[in-house]
Amino acid sequence: MNYIKDLLIEMGVNSDMSTYLANIILVIIIGLLGMAANFITKRVVLRVVTHYIRNNRFQWDNYLLDRKVFHKLSHIVPAIIIYYFSFNFPAYQHLIAKGITIYLIVVALLVLDAFLNAINDIYRTFDISRSRPIKGYIQVVKIFLFIIGGILAISSLIGQSPVILISGIGALSAVMMLIFKDSLLGLVAGVQLTANDMVRVGDWIEMPKYGADGDIIDISLNTVSVQNFDKTITSIPSYALISDSFKNWRGMQESGGRRIKRSVYIDMNSIGFCTPDMIDKFKKIHLLSDYILDKEKEITRYNQENEIDHTVPVNGRAMTNIGVFRAYITRYIEQHPKIHSSMTRIVRQLPPGETGLPIEIYCFINDINWATFEGVQSDLFDHILAVAKEFNLHVFQSPSGNDFKNMPRTGTY
Repeated sequence: MNYIKDLLIEMGVNSDMSTYLANIILVIIIGLLGMAANFITKRVVLRVVTHYIRNNRFQWDNYLLDRKVFHKLSHIVPAIIIYYFSFNFPAYQHLIAKGITIYLIVVALLVLDAFLNAINDIYRTFDISRSRPIKGYIQVVKIFLFIIGGILAISSLIGQSPVILISGIGALSAVMMLIFKDSLLGLVAGVQLTANDMVRVGDWIEMPKYGADGDIIDISLNTVSVQNFDKTITSIPSYALISDSFKNWRGMQESGGRRIKRSVYIDMNSIGFCTPDMIDKFKKIHLLSDYILDKEKEITRYNQENEIDHTVPVNGRAMTNIGVFRAYITRYIEQHPKIHSSMTRIVRQLPPGETGLPIEIYCFINDINWATFEGVQSDLFDHILAVAKEFNLHVFQSPSGNDFKNMPRTGTY
């Protein structure tokens, strides 16, 4: 600065004015140098770095570039130039140093924030990230870093040691715990969820209390985000997954089978013994021919051995239409190409009620896709409902208006 001042005096500027002009010129020069350094760093150095990263065989450094770690790091260059020239302003050097220190702390926090985000992105490229997400832990580290950065910035601004501020935080611990209550609960919940492998990104969960029914798309420190099947997003507090009950469908997805558990209600007035004509008809059904022949032999042998009087239908053993119907459904689902052959397949009666006799079909299809599941289930019950009449059975349903309309009138009104 003395050189500029002497140059101005030689040009005829008085001493006081040359001091002010020299300061202004030096500030302009420092500003131009900072701008030039910033331009060179971003336009030249970063382009070289970007070209090298994009063209090497590693992939992890691309995430550092995508998160702009190097771009944010380049903001340090102008600060270094300003700090280097601050000795030319002895009256303001202390204030400039404080400002540069705070600026560098802020830049360092931004760089560390971007770097931690890049680490999370790199980690998510591994399969283990689905069962062991680290986003919650990274958020805890960020909170810790920002608290430390804030303490360092304040201590630099007031010119006191950071130890003094840290010692004062103890008195505010209760307030801090209240402020960060959700974060602390989320941290504990995140550890338990991860350690016990309770949920993963991509799991389908149901939590009616929070209106959640869909796939987990994100697990963070405070919340678990669920994309419902209607494409809405539900945010659930992380600790709620520990304190409340929820259903995780991962077991179904990993098993490769999806359960069908539905009943057909049979009108009990249509249940009865099979007549010879019915038995002859059932023998022509491919899925029942062997069953009917074996059952006939078994019943005939039993009745002969016990000298059963056939003149009364209730004596001895006989086939019923509901029993043959159950046998048909059992064989139908066993030969169905979409029913899982290695999982449970049951056709059973449930306790009868005012809606008739429930025949429950319990089985698994060999595809976990929702649309496929609904299609197979609908096709299965389409067939069962349509074939029931072939066994002289009536499917129960409450009378409709059309039923009352077609009801024969027995009197005159």
